[in-house]
Amino acid sequence: MNTGLKGKVVLVTGGASGIGRASCLKFGAEAAKVVVADTNAEGGEGTASRVRQAGGPAIFVPCDVTRASDVEDLVRKALAAYGRLDCALNNAGIAGPTARAGDLSEHDWDSVLTASLKSVWLCMKHELSPMLKQRSGVIVNTASTAGLRGARLAAAYSAGSHGVVGLTRSAALEYVADGIRINAVCPGIVDTPMIRSQIAGDAAREAQFRAASPIGRMATPEEIAEVVVWLCSDAASYVTGHAMAVDGGRTA
Repeated sequence: MNTGLKGKVVLVTGGASGIGRASCLKFGAEAAKVVVADTNAEGGEGTASRVRQAGGPAIFVPCDVTRASDVEDLVRKALAAYGRLDCALNNAGIAGPTARAGDLSEHDWDSVLTASLKSVWLCMKHELSPMLKQRSGVIVNTASTAGLRGARLAAAYSAGSHGVVGLTRSAALEYVADGIRINAVCPGIVDTPMIRSQIAGDAAREAQFRAASPIGRMATPEEIAEVVVWLCSDAASYVTGHAMAVDGGRTA
């Protein structure tokens, strides 16, 4: 399949590991120019280096997506490096604490919503500007199946994910006439460092994660990256405002 991504400029937040890293590598394999953003400089540089080793252009820009000045600087550096911005994956976020809704502290609530929802809005705000000038662009926001259904002991995370889905759908309607497509990817349980930190070597806990998907296993980051790249590709040219579950049947 010709994705039409050769030479396109792609920005990925949360690119130091997990879904973000896998997406950067897949975009690189499609001959896109990749801008890797993360607070983890070692991991982000490592991702950019792997893209370059595979033969593609890539830079790393340190960025805290909860800070407007960082996000503005990120987009400015992407434009300075490559002259335009064609696609963006807004992927950075946190899971937050495991607790019932009434037991969350105000700090916990604010931290999760800022990292998982406000950050996506901040990124979109600054990514949209060059795309509007170009009259073209694609944005993919990482939400979760927790944005499509309830999630016990994860009220803040679920609220943030629902918010990302709503933001995605609303913005898709607002910018479709400007040639910009905006979608969300909603992964189920993915074998990432964030999930591994929750498993912490507990075999029973890992079995619970595997059993949560009817397909009987966790997704790999590469499987989510395939969907992200497809949504950014010419093959998805008629898809906008969609929240795509990639969850092994969990929401079914």
